[in-house]
Amino acid sequence: MTRRTGWGLAVLWPLLAGSVHADEQATRPAIKANRWQEDWSVLQDPALRTQPLDSLKYIPLSSADPLTYLSLGATLRERFEMNDASGFGVRNVKRDRYLIQRFQVHADLHLNENWRVFTQLEDVRAYDKTTIGGADQNRVDLRLAFAEYVNTFSSGTLKARVGRQDFAFDLQRFISSRDGPNVRQSFDALWADWETSNWRFIGIASQPVQYQDGRHFDDKSNSDARFHMVRVERLVGGKNELSAYYGVYERSAAHYLDADGDETRHLIDARLGGAAMGFDWDIEAMLQSGSVGNKDIRAWAGGSRTGYTFDSLAWKPRVGLQLDIASGDRKTGDGTVGTFNPLFPNGYYFSLAGYTGYSNLIHVKPSITVKPIDKLSVQTAIGLLWRQTISDAVYTQPNLPVAGTAGRGDRWTGAYAQLRTDYVFSPNLTGAVEAVHYDVGQTLRGAGGDDSNYLGVELKFSW
Repeated sequence: MTRRTGWGLAVLWPLLAGSVHADEQATRPAIKANRWQEDWSVLQDPALRTQPLDSLKYIPLSSADPLTYLSLGATLRERFEMNDASGFGVRNVKRDRYLIQRFQVHADLHLNENWRVFTQLEDVRAYDKTTIGGADQNRVDLRLAFAEYVNTFSSGTLKARVGRQDFAFDLQRFISSRDGPNVRQSFDALWADWETSNWRFIGIASQPVQYQDGRHFDDKSNSDARFHMVRVERLVGGKNELSAYYGVYERSAAHYLDADGDETRHLIDARLGGAAMGFDWDIEAMLQSGSVGNKDIRAWAGGSRTGYTFDSLAWKPRVGLQLDIASGDRKTGDGTVGTFNPLFPNGYYFSLAGYTGYSNLIHVKPSITVKPIDKLSVQTAIGLLWRQTISDAVYTQPNLPVAGTAGRGDRWTGAYAQLRTDYVFSPNLTGAVEAVHYDVGQTLRGAGGDDSNYLGVELKFSW
């Protein structure tokens, strides 16, 4: 058992005094999940420095150039979680109650209008958690450290970054910064993109960071894994987003139920997202080919989120429908691996409970979201799950097969009910509560699994 000696919210409450006036919210930058995307150069105007410690959000370093400055910031996330049966209790993991904490500090140094260096340190801990996984704890380490060059020309804008960074695309089904679990996903990478008013071209060469918790500052590039990508994005029909990319995912000594060896996956992905006349949609599909050891890969997946918002009604209800399907391995010993690899999933695409992985599944999830007041949203949803093929296993996040399910039982996996509320206390403080009940099917019950309940209560402070 770990004694709790980390940072608490109480020491930060004084910073919440004073709120941003309504007429300044459009001018002051909004706090973002990726803190490196914020631009605090607007605080060179003294009239906008209305928050406590604004003097540390914009520290001028040159009287001649207002774009030479240093900006400091911090993020603290506290989440209490209760899980009746992680992995459905198949491995005899029963009720667990614990606190996970993520504390980050960052420094954003702008040398001029073109160059900057961003650094973020983090301390991530799991208190009283029975089983500590790779995404649960990473005490005092370097999360981000990159140099960036930006230059705008008459024909477009060039952006380039080198160093430890994170990136996420679209709804983060397959490539994410993994904000749901405690430890986010970083990459040691080269990034370059060219942007115009309607087009964006991106190239990435990267190795994911290998997190280690043996001592401070021991994280390193994972030499056993690589991810590279070329991507194109286009605005169509106004603000609708059309994108496609080709990627290569490589991993040494990969293990699947029907294959072992070095893995090379070639990825082709396409997505369309947008909104109009109350409707919203996000549709994505991916094909995967390549090899694991001496076996060929033939895998695929697709997902969609669509909805309609009744703006004229009280509480502005949104009726949504989420559909997902991902291939499984259809026949053992046939020389082909059909299990879809979800790559770097976000950990909360289905729910925070972690019961559902994006491999060998069919998923149908209707939902209703309402906003009783401006700062509060409430979502209720029902998820129905089947296996794409009985020959392969049931998978939990990120893509872990549940022992005793491959080739047994029927397609039906189970159903879950989800309730989530999000509340914005202030521009700096947000809260969320999520509850999930999973009713397992006979396949999981026959493998030793049981019905599961999850509860998460979260507060997040960002300065």
